[in-house]
Amino acid sequence: MAKHAGVSVATVSRILSGSYPSAPATRSKVMRAVRELDYVANAHARGLAGARPKSVAIVVNSVVSPHYAHVAQGVQDQAAREGRLCIVGTTGGDAERELAMVRLLREEHAEAVILVGNMPIDDAYRERMADYARALAVAGSRLVLCGRPALGEEVPAIVVEYDNTGGAHAITSHLLSAGHRRILFLGRRAGYTTPESRIAGYRAALAAHRVPHDPGLEVDSVVMDRRDGYRMMRERLEAGPRDFTAVFAGNDLMAAGARAALRERGLRVPDDVSLVGFDDLPPSDDIDLTTVHVPHEELGRTAVRLALDSDTAGTSRHVMLGTHIIVRDSVRPLPPV
Repeated sequence: MAKHAGVSVATVSRILSGSYPSAPATRSKVMRAVRELDYVANAHARGLAGARPKSVAIVVNSVVSPHYAHVAQGVQDQAAREGRLCIVGTTGGDAERELAMVRLLREEHAEAVILVGNMPIDDAYRERMADYARALAVAGSRLVLCGRPALGEEVPAIVVEYDNTGGAHAITSHLLSAGHRRILFLGRRAGYTTPESRIAGYRAALAAHRVPHDPGLEVDSVVMDRRDGYRMMRERLEAGPRDFTAVFAGNDLMAAGARAALRERGLRVPDDVSLVGFDDLPPSDDIDLTTVHVPHEELGRTAVRLALDSDTAGTSRHVMLGTHIIVRDSVRPLPPV
């Protein structure tokens, strides 16, 4: 291209990098050559020279899950507005893989590393991730915890959460206000932040309405997807006479699976069993499911905005986004006794 423009290779390099106070005529010749040759800078060569494209990274459990996909979309949208490349990585729910990915992204000089979703409630994990947060801060990057709690007051990380506990309290109260007292909770998963926050809201709502807590109405999940919801409900129905009038599924995917198992047994939603979920993502609208709306894309956009805000560099910040109920046609009031 230098030959095409009639200048030196060094002059082309400095003009394209913005570091050369060139004469207008020289710059015009170089830019005309760029257009005529449809030139694209070699990112690998720039990397070898020490110049890297500005980027933000998002690390999720899976890109197939609607929950993670919608947060990632928010990150991508905001990154594009900010002129940043968006890097997406997946962990499959493996904490060690997540830690390794954060270390790799630090080496790649990502401006922000955004971790989304569940985290194990484990002191060793927290300590190691806190060390990475400090290392990222020293390198001029930011760790963002999106939809998960803080690592500690002194850890230089941004936290962008949504109100899991409040949303679960509200949706459980919705069922209680409709007269339901035997509410089956699908999706208990000890040691993980999101399900533990949601079951805490469920239990708090029972206490607020003076309904005795029955641990027998809480069912353990394995992977928190549609098949898991189907499995939990089918096993429950096969175990004996139905002892519940309503079901709170820990997310909408599990609610869809539970609905399929109920229908197999000839039980209708909401005529025979009321059903609610959490997330307000597909398939909730398709199955007319009352659920809790989570601002997934706004989570992603907020994470990027805060991470790139120079005023928050090297500090901690905690933002809590609200949730609210989306009422559809999956809950029926119980007749007065």
